Formats: sequence, C-alpha cells, structure tokens
Amino acid sequence: MIRLKQFFFGERSVTKVAGLFATRSGAEIAMHDLLDSCRLSATQVNVLNPLDGTTARNDALDRAVEPEQRGIWLTVIRAHLVMGLLGLLAGVLLYAVLMAMDNAALRSTPGMGLVALAGFGATFGLMVGGVLALRPDHGRVIGIVRGGLQSGQWAVVVHPLDSGQTRQAMALLHQGSLRVMRSF
Repeated sequence: MIRLKQFFFGERSVTKVAGLFATRSGAEIAMHDLLDSCRLSATQVNVLNPLDGTTARNDALDRAVEPEQRGIWLTVIRAHLVMGLLGLLAGVLLYAVLMAMDNAALRSTPGMGLVALAGFGATFGLMVGGVLALRPDHGRVIGIVRGGLQSGQWAVVVHPLDSGQTRQAMALLHQGSLRVMRSF
C-alpha cells in the first residue's frame, strides 16, 4: 500500500505521524527515542514548540509537515496526471465495452462517442486527482498539531518511509504523549 501511495503522490514519506506533549522535555525524549529505536533519520523527525503555531512562525510548521525539497507542487501535478490518465483509460474501456455490447448510440457515431467518453473520463479523473492532491488526511493532522501548539503544547512530527516505521512511531509516541494522530 505504501509503494502505491508513493507512486501516486511522488513523495518518499506519504504518512505523517504526530504526537502532542505538555512539555519540551517530553517532546525531546520522544524525539531521541524515535531516532534511537525506529531507524529514523534526523530529517524524518521534527520537534515543534508553541511559538511555531503562531502566524509569525508558520514557516517552521510548514517545513515540519512538508520536509521534502520538491514541495507540494510535485504531488499536485503527479496526482492530476495519474488520475487524469486513469480516467481517460476508464473512459476508453467503457467505450470498448459499450461497443462490444453493440450499443446503438455509439454505433451511429463511434468517433464522437469515443471522444465524449474518453473526455468525460479524463475530466473526472482530473477532478479526483485535485481532491486527492489536497491531502485532506494531512490537513487534519496539521490542524490538530497547529491547535495543540497554539494551546501551549509541544509537537513531534514524524515522516516514516514504510509501514514498519509508522507502527513503531505510533507505538513510541503513545507512550508519553497527550494525543497521537496520523495521516493515511
């Protein structure tokens, strides 16, 4: 499943795991434990302080939740391209099935039917790609982290590369944090 998401979105880390802590020391202990026991690199773990939740420091929060240098634009473009092509293929496949069933409407205007079904398939694929590129699962995690920071809590944000790292990070963060959440 992770490999499919990596292909679709073009990101190395497609899952975000975050834990909220009452104190700086709790967050730093969790960070060190993550680095020591989960085979995570320092670039995969970020500690955010309450000031990072203010509008003046949103760049720190943005870097913590989107650490890859390529940024969100690669994800947006890739999601649109992949889903647009899948939609186009679905439209062509639907055309082939309807033609095999000897559909009267398509039989009378086969060229227009192919263009219409392929066009609608591509259009719907692009729309689905746009919705997926918004990453609503990441938005939920970011919103909860931002709210915790604004209420004076500390956050540890983890970018696991596989399901094993995700499970380990979740288990470790559950040990000492006030709240743990993850994207899908």
